Amino acid sequence: MMAFYVILVFLLHVANGDTQNGSCKDMLQGYLTGQLSSALGVYQVEALRREFKSFTDVMEESMKKFQQAVNASLQDEGVRNRMVEYTRWGKRTCPSNAVLVYSGFVGGSYYTHSGAAVDPLCLPRDPEWGMYVDGNNGNRAYVYGAEYETHDFNKGPFTSLIHHDVPCAVCLVKNRSVVKIFPARKTCFEGWTLEYQGYLMTGYHGHAAGTTYKCVDENPDTLHGGHADKNGYLFFFVEGRCGSLKCPPYVEGRELVCAVCSKK
Repeated sequence: MMAFYVILVFLLHVANGDTQNGSCKDMLQGYLTGQLSSALGVYQVEALRREFKSFTDVMEESMKKFQQAVNASLQDEGVRNRMVEYTRWGKRTCPSNAVLVYSGFVGGSYYTHSGAAVDPLCLPRDPEWGMYVDGNNGNRAYVYGAEYETHDFNKGPFTSLIHHDVPCAVCLVKNRSVVKIFPARKTCFEGWTLEYQGYLMTGYHGHAAGTTYKCVDENPDTLHGGHADKNGYLFFFVEGRCGSLKCPPYVEGRELVCAVCSKK
């Protein structure tokens, strides 16, 4: 009965990974050798010692593989539980691998305002309100709609896009930990997954308002009834200008593409 408890203690130490110095194994081998040496000859005891060592080595290797499998499973579960969101500029829908959180329209500061907010917003179609005071008040910041400014770019779906209002979609993608815009790329780097591709767009270089670069989908949608030239937050194509920008690989006056990519 005592031998059973000693073996049980040893197996628990193996399961906890506490067998690096071999002290537990040596203790058990010594105990069994002492118990058996009085009843068996030297050769039989040595044979049992070798069998025991083989058995414990197999147990240690099995437990190591089991621990590795558990760790890998936990890592996979962690990846499966990750989700990230991003805005798809210029589209009302999300790619097939993503969940639509909401579809809206782009809003932002007016292009001539020197105190403008830099980032555009994806405004939902069903706004809610808190406390408010109706009427124009000069002591406020403003948010306007957004328009495509696709001057002199008579290519594909952009041919008749000028002055149309810009939609957007907020998308949620599962099993990902990060989403990033890659400028001047139509494809993702190794290890990344393409969400969508398009053209790099931002505000006009001569306007007072600051803006940020956004990746507008290569097959842009428009908002129904929104094609009057009312300005607001404006989206212009981005082209390269050689000098401090290295040409090649870049080309003077060529519009830049972009890709939105995600990674586990």
